Amino acid sequence: MTASAAPFDLIRPEVDRSLRMFVDRQRPLFTDPQLAVLLSTAEDFLAGGKRLRPAFCYWGWRAAGGGDDPALHAAAASLELLQASALIHDDVMDSSDVRRGMPAVHRKFEQMHRQAGWYGSAEQFGEGAAVLLGNLLLIWAGEMWRNSGLGPEALAAAQPVHEHMLTELMSGQYLDLLEQAQGESTLDGALRVALYKSGKYSVEQPLRLGLVLAARAQHPWIDKLCVQYGQQVGIAFQLRDDILGVFGDPAETGKPAGDDLREGKRTILIARTLSVASPAQAEIVRTLLGDPLLDADGVERLRSVILDTGALSACEEMIKRFLDDALHALEQAPIDESARAALAALAVAATSRRT
Repeated sequence: MTASAAPFDLIRPEVDRSLRMFVDRQRPLFTDPQLAVLLSTAEDFLAGGKRLRPAFCYWGWRAAGGGDDPALHAAAASLELLQASALIHDDVMDSSDVRRGMPAVHRKFEQMHRQAGWYGSAEQFGEGAAVLLGNLLLIWAGEMWRNSGLGPEALAAAQPVHEHMLTELMSGQYLDLLEQAQGESTLDGALRVALYKSGKYSVEQPLRLGLVLAARAQHPWIDKLCVQYGQQVGIAFQLRDDILGVFGDPAETGKPAGDDLREGKRTILIARTLSVASPAQAEIVRTLLGDPLLDADGVERLRSVILDTGALSACEEMIKRFLDDALHALEQAPIDESARAALAALAVAATSRRT
């Protein structure tokens, strides 16, 4: 990998190709016109995404001595099916309207119901169809993982990691729901959600999968790298996501400005805001946060409180601290040098992105 090449460049085209091949193999099952919309919706959704998790899996594989194997590309690409499933379900739980610059999947099915003039609730139909499509993608993720072509010894060694990752993801989704329902916005609670929902699932476990697949075992140095590098990058990644959810450019994020505020996300950014807010500032946050009809003026009022309390600056400092700690841990790891450089670049890209 040259110094100018992004760490995604080697894996993104292969992930895209593996996903296309996998979906094409499913096509004969969807020749019924009534089912074709499921496949086309899945294809549209899978066309987007940063391919972050496959990249960490791939460079974990290379870090432990793995070569450029098409079977690894397929195994890594299966994480995009898992991510798509999680996002579709997440949008249903959050009542989100937009994802990746398009109507959220449940909104697409809801609109289809309305346009056709079908019986019953369009909203209920949309949510039900989205849950089913999310479940289908979850099933496909397991199928693609198992049939990637990697040897049985490698898959057997990594299977416990794969299963653990799925359990952590579902646990993180529940903690996210719980945090919003309780409405406490504590820093400890927000950090716990960030760790389970993103720190582990977005970086630590995909990295661990690649490392274990190549090493055929879970060595102590692998665990140390995954915790000290993977978790730190993952939490910083979620912190950046929190900031973009409030201050991001919709043209780049693919979501409306301030969408996380309308959804009432109890993020680290909000927790930091409330921890130092004056009574008047806290009242503004508690009154406006989670209002689905929040307009541009309301979004701007909340942004002003976040800025005035110094919460945005504090979160930027947290990102820098997590990133610095992660890069220090990476320097100590006994891994391939080209993979070390790629993982360092990935950490920076994941925590400084604009989308």
